[in-house]
Amino acid sequence: MRVAVKIGTSTLTHRTGRLNIRRVESLCKVLSDLKNAGHEIVLISSGAIGMGVGKMNLPGRPEDMPTKQAMAAVGQCELMYVYDKLFSEYHHTVAQILVTGEDLGSEPRHGNFTRTVLRLLELGALPIVNENDTVATEEVAVGDNDTLGALVAVSTGAALYVILSDIEGLYTADPRIDPDASVIPVVTALTEDILAAGGGKGSALGTGGMATKLSAAKICMEAGMDMMIVNGADPAKLYDAVEGLPVGTRFIGRRREA
Repeated sequence: MRVAVKIGTSTLTHRTGRLNIRRVESLCKVLSDLKNAGHEIVLISSGAIGMGVGKMNLPGRPEDMPTKQAMAAVGQCELMYVYDKLFSEYHHTVAQILVTGEDLGSEPRHGNFTRTVLRLLELGALPIVNENDTVATEEVAVGDNDTLGALVAVSTGAALYVILSDIEGLYTADPRIDPDASVIPVVTALTEDILAAGGGKGSALGTGGMATKLSAAKICMEAGMDMMIVNGADPAKLYDAVEGLPVGTRFIGRRREA
């Protein structure tokens, strides 16, 4: 099975912006094991700006665009160095692909991207996709790698798209406010009640939130693909996600008639 996995800044790093070494090592081990089992993996990784902030010892995520782009340039080097080192330990080769919204929204660049990813998978490589934050000012402002990941998943024909986040899944209400909020295990349609459960921005170093995840779910569901939100604090939950076991929230894609 071809699986697209997206990991966010808040899952990759500590609040300081520095890399969460234990978590990233666990992620690379699990993804390598899934590849060893025969699955094809496409990793959509945020974290360039956050890691740049940590490496340059800035007090927090910058507000101005030039500094954001500069931190992306610093952090992307660090991010790929870590991935290359860790995946190499399990004898897997990674490939970096940086894209913008325009690359996925217009031909022939969209076709070129898709063909490149598919060829990398045929060759046994593990493509790692990130937004090209150093040049994509519009995308940096939105910071929506959840949706970018959904577009990548659909473009590459993945059977499942998993967002590894800092929450357990989609809740019935904001768990930070409502102690009775519970995780919704399965979503078959994006009803008004489901959309109302979406919140705003997530962590201080990241820029996503539940609203962007629901936008990603809409893209996947309309394409007939399942999407999941899973707590990335324990990357081993990816095993359950791939095996179809109950974990996090699964959004069921629209099944088309044969």
